[in-house]
Amino acid sequence: MKAVSTMRILFINGPNANLYGLDKNGTYGSDSFESIRNKCIEQAAAIGAELDFRQSNHEGEIIDWIQEARTHADGIVINAAGLTYTSIAILDALLAFEGPIIECHMSNIWKREPFRHHSYMSRAATGVIAGLGARGYCLAITALSDLVKEQA
Repeated sequence: MKAVSTMRILFINGPNANLYGLDKNGTYGSDSFESIRNKCIEQAAAIGAELDFRQSNHEGEIIDWIQEARTHADGIVINAAGLTYTSIAILDALLAFEGPIIECHMSNIWKREPFRHHSYMSRAATGVIAGLGARGYCLAITALSDLVKEQA
């Protein structure tokens, strides 16, 4: 009988996500980055997935992680944050990934400044979740898990 392998999810957070909970305007809610990370790890464990939850302020590092995921992850959740609207290089890396991708944003990017209404990441994403705060992060993990199972 073949052993069942654990689903591996890479969750990438882009620039300034480490500051969640510190925003005076409350755009991203009051939950700290560490609190959100812990909720996501709990959600992944509840559905039997292994979660690699990362944050970087550096575009090249994010690209490296996506490229590594081609052999180490079954799916990717990404909040590229400010790089969502500018990084064709991250888009190209995501397009080379063969598994499902969920683009996730804490805020509703379509209710914000006009420059945030276009996401390069959406071109590679299987689906998009936006505007639900930390709840959206947990939903993204569950949705990605379902998509990976459907592909198998």
